[in-house]
Order: sequence, then C-alpha cells, then structure tokens
Amino acid sequence: MEQQAPQKPVVADHQEFDNYLELLAVVGQDFATSLDIDETVQLTLSRIVNYLDAEAASLFMLENDDTEIVCRVSVGPSDIVGLRLKYGQGIVGQSISQQATLMVRDVTRDANFLRSVDEKTGFTTRSILCAPMSLNDVHIGAIEVINKRVGEGLFAEGDRDALRVLAASAALAIHNATLTKTLITQQRLQRELELVAELQLSLLPDRRETDFPVHGVNVPARTVSGDFFDFFALPDGRICFDLGDVAGKGIQAALLMAKASSLVRCLGKSVHHPGDLLGLVNREICETASRGMFVTLVVGIYDPADDSVILANAGHEPALLVATDGSVRDFAAMAPPVGVSADLPLEQRFPEITFALDGGSLYLFTDGVTEGSIDGGAPLGPEGVRDLLRELSVLPAANRVDEIAKRFTRSDKPLHDDLTMLVVQAAKSQAPLVKRRLRATAETLKEIRDVTREVSQEAGCGEDCTEQLVLAVNEACMNIIQHAYGEESEGEMVLDIRLIDNALEVRLTDFAEPMDLETVKPRPLEELRPGGLGTRFMSECMDEVRFVVPPPDGAGNQLWMRKRIA
Repeated sequence: MEQQAPQKPVVADHQEFDNYLELLAVVGQDFATSLDIDETVQLTLSRIVNYLDAEAASLFMLENDDTEIVCRVSVGPSDIVGLRLKYGQGIVGQSISQQATLMVRDVTRDANFLRSVDEKTGFTTRSILCAPMSLNDVHIGAIEVINKRVGEGLFAEGDRDALRVLAASAALAIHNATLTKTLITQQRLQRELELVAELQLSLLPDRRETDFPVHGVNVPARTVSGDFFDFFALPDGRICFDLGDVAGKGIQAALLMAKASSLVRCLGKSVHHPGDLLGLVNREICETASRGMFVTLVVGIYDPADDSVILANAGHEPALLVATDGSVRDFAAMAPPVGVSADLPLEQRFPEITFALDGGSLYLFTDGVTEGSIDGGAPLGPEGVRDLLRELSVLPAANRVDEIAKRFTRSDKPLHDDLTMLVVQAAKSQAPLVKRRLRATAETLKEIRDVTREVSQEAGCGEDCTEQLVLAVNEACMNIIQHAYGEESEGEMVLDIRLIDNALEVRLTDFAEPMDLETVKPRPLEELRPGGLGTRFMSECMDEVRFVVPPPDGAGNQLWMRKRIA
C-alpha cells in the first residue's frame, strides 16, 4: 500500500494541468453557490469520476461520535449508500484513521480490503484511491475512488494528489455547510423560543394600578419560563388569582405552562370554588400532559368586601400570610400537584381553606424564590424569604414585588430558576375606618349607632345617607342579638366599616352557629314591625346587602352591606 502524498499535482502535460485547474475551479464554484450540499457532493463525485476516468466513487462521513463511517453518497454501477463500517475498518477506515491518501493498486494483496462489499453488490474492485476529508483537527470522512478505466486499471501519482486536493476542498465545503445548517437551526430554535416567550408574556395579566389588591412578577431564568401567575375579576366583584410551576424545562414545560394558565383563566370564570377548579384542571392536564410532567398550582379567590381569601394548594410551596404585626402564617399544600393522577381518592382531592387577611399580605411564590440568592449569596431559604417580606412590608404591594425581583437579579450571577411571586393585599383605601369587637347586647346598640354616624359623616355622607346607614347597621346588629345568639345568651360581634371606591362598606361578623340562608328571606312589607324590619328594610336603605358565603375562618356568619356616598 502506497501512502506518499506529493505536495504538487503531478500532470503529464499542460492540457491535463489546465483540466485539473478547471475542475478545481468548477468544484469550488459548485460548493460556493450550493443551496443543497448533498446534491453538490453527488455532482462533485461525478466530476471526480469523469476527471480520473474511474468506474465508481463514494463519500463516507464519520458519525456516532466518530465511531462509525457511513457512506452518504455513491456514484457508479453499485449503490452502497448507507453502508456502515467501524472506525478504522477497510481501506477507507485506514485512510481516515491515518489521515493519509492511500493508493491500493491491487486490492487482492491488501488485508484491509473488505471483500464482503463486492460479494454483496456483485461489483469487482481492482484498485482503490482514497483521500481523507479533514480540516485542521476536524476529521469529517473520506472520498474513495475505485478502478481506473484506462491502462492497467491503476491510478497514477497525479490522480492521488488531485484527489487529495479535491477531498480537502470538499471537507471545507461540508464543514461550512454543517456550521451554516447548525447556525440556521440555532437561529430558528431561538426564534421559536422568543415566540413562546412572547406567548407566555401575553398570558400574564396586565399591570394594574397601585391600589389594586393583587400584584405579581415573573422573571424567567432563561428565554422561556415554566412559572406563571394570573388574576382576574369575577362577576360578583371578587378576584380569582393563581400561581403555578411546571415540572421540567424548555419548550415542553413552557407549552404546558401556557395550557395550565389558560385552563385556569377559562374555567375560573365560571367555577368559583378553587378546589373544584383545581379538580377540573387536573383532569384536563392528566389527559394530555406528557408522562412525568405535572404542575404545582395554587388557586385562590379574594373578596374585597370582607378582606378574605378562599385558597386551595395543589403540591405547591406554602402560601405565606404576613400579618400587620409581622407574624407569619403558612398554608401548606393539602393535595398533590395537578397532572399526577386523574382519579384521586376523596381524601386527597383539593380541599379549600378560608381565612381573613385582616390588613395583612398573602404571598404566593415558586421555589425560584426560596432556592434563589441575593447578590450571589447563599440560597435564601424559607426563613430568608420571611425576613425579606417583613423588611419590605413598608412598601406598597406593587412596588414590593418589583423590589423583590430587583434583589434577585441585580448581580451578574444568573438566576437558579424562574422567579415568580404574587401578593394579595387590600389597598390602603380598603383599610377599615373603624373595626371594633363588641358585645352582642342591646346596651351596645347606642355605641354602634354613634360610631357609624361619626364614620359616615367623616367620610362625606350627607344627612339622609348617614341616617339610612345608621338604621341599616342598627337593624343588622339587632338581628344578630335576637336571632343569631338569642335573647337569653350573649356573644360578640365585629363591626368593620371601610371606604372603597366612594362607597362605605360594612361587614358585620358574629360567632354564633351558621344560619340556614334559605330561611333568611325578606318578608312582605305588611308584615314588617318596628324593631324587626329585617333584610328587606336593610336592602331598602343600602345599595347592596348579602351574606358572605362561606364566612371567614372562625366566624359564624358575616353580613356585607354597601352604601354609595351621596
């Protein structure tokens, strides 16, 4: 086997040299203008076969981390495209492993020749010329030419050198084409990621005015995020909110995030119980999510009328309620994530909990907060999160979530995970003008009337508006004393009056046994008596009257009334 490779092409005369230069020029032009590298390689092999006056040629490429050599293009009577050899196997394998242009004049005398290929194709190989395709230290494959047609069927020194140069040209073209294809693929993938990110951004709720009770922030660790949050108003004035985290990364997780977020918004407009809503979302996710993918999800409903929340947590980080005194109460998950099982046992379904904010702030967040770090330090952890929330409690809720996002992103260190947080807090205008816990006795009624009249006048109510409000509150308190507790027993009640959107809202809470609301119906006017005017009279005095269902955690009943300031 001859391996010497001269540095200059050996040509017989000027005409042959001119033909060689023309071939190099044409091949170079083909590769430079090609839009289809496979088609160009096929054409180049045909040109090489014609120039060297050979019977066949093949182009082999390294694959599978350079462990295999695969025929990608074949020219001649036998099609061997797809033929696979182990690295170093055969003459083509030797050419690649040795990075040498090999010329075998008689294959019957070469131990590396694979006779099995001829036996399979019926083709007879007599001589082989093989040149490696490489670029610096990058090994791409080899071009193999078989059987010279003229003379004794033997390739000449000039043939070997010509093929070496042509193989180098092909290597450069294929390498550039591969890089270009990779770049195009990366650009397309990046554009797809950007489109998904735009879709995710469109699913997030619009930023609301500062005094809106719900605010959130989402900062993806990469282009797309597996986290989401949302909030939207319900027809009765309450606000549905949710926050979730999809298990997994990348496009698949981002698409599941988009689906889960859309499901909550769509179904949540008609299903007003967080536990039931989670059940429906769970069923839908289980039907279509890929195996092993799930979503940790918290859904809640905030009622501005009584500053209360109904919450259901499916496998997510505990929600934190930070009270006005800095104490923290957590609400851990009471059910598995959605997407784990469509047929959960009754005790593992999605239970709800109801509680009052009482001027505090409720926080929902993903593990990107607890596992994240500020200024490149150690992970914050649960206690660090609590300390941070207490520290920033002096800021308005909208500015608070923005500041938290800034704290996690102001260093050059990339985020450990997506960062998402949502806060629910009554706006400053919704803080109680008065909130008193009083004995539910007739002796307390005068104090209640005086407080209500004073607050109403300070809020800007006219005389008639004030007296209607006082009468309605007095009647409601009498009903608590006489009917909720009974005249022979004593209890307590809470009077809570707030100024919201140019209206006074009254919350009257007792701690008696819950009433059957079906029995609480307005009586006909002819049956009304002084001291027992009931709900009809209150409805005549107030713009809106309703019982809060369910009442706040720990309460027996709560009546909500609203009176526009006139």
